[in-house]
Amino acid sequence: MDIPRIFNITESAHRIHNPFTPDQYATLGAALRLSAGARVLDLGSGSGEMLCTWARDHGIVGTGIDMSPLFTAQAQSRAVELGVAGQVGFIHGDAAGYVADEKVDVAACIGASWIAGGVAGTLALLAQSLRPGGIILIGEPYWRQLPPSNEVAQQCQAQAVADFLTLPELVASFSNLGHDVVEMVLANPDGWDRYEATKWLTMRRWLQANPNDELANEVRALLTTEPVRHVTYTREYLGWGVFALMAR
Repeated sequence: MDIPRIFNITESAHRIHNPFTPDQYATLGAALRLSAGARVLDLGSGSGEMLCTWARDHGIVGTGIDMSPLFTAQAQSRAVELGVAGQVGFIHGDAAGYVADEKVDVAACIGASWIAGGVAGTLALLAQSLRPGGIILIGEPYWRQLPPSNEVAQQCQAQAVADFLTLPELVASFSNLGHDVVEMVLANPDGWDRYEATKWLTMRRWLQANPNDELANEVRALLTTEPVRHVTYTREYLGWGVFALMAR
């Protein structure tokens, strides 16, 4: 089980696989008022930076599940590096349908709501692992401004303008699904730069080391087009945030 290989190539140097910065994860952890021993579940945990730093800074314990063996191994190494391997564990597996054996205080799916068919399905999945009164974290994109056409939306990794909501619409949708929004931290253009631009040096160095790989042409094409695409479209139109929700 693995994610498409292209992501393992382009994001192999990432600690965070979304447009958040370390400071924003620190802000989110502080905003949630996490206490030592709080249990956190992270579906689609990537390279484990959220769980590992919160274990270090707040004393949480937790479990992360991710489909990428590379990212899972990086998360395990990060836990050792930060001295929290006894507090957090990472499982290589499919997060779709995963329910914790023991109820958790925080259940998160940061940027991977496709695992349950969208936001509504992901909220229902996370709720199965959550203790009464616990917090759900969900990371989602939204339109900072509406693209003028579906063609522009496609340059922002969507299929159509209708794929994403505006920020007011997204926040209202959580209420419509029976949840209070109790906190939020939003990415900014600098965070998008770190997420996207970090890929470019990774791709260039990978191409130098793997000129005859079967994906070399695809990676070369991405390196040629992605910088202009990012500054033209992603930075202008696409927002992203993590929203803390509590069921009513």
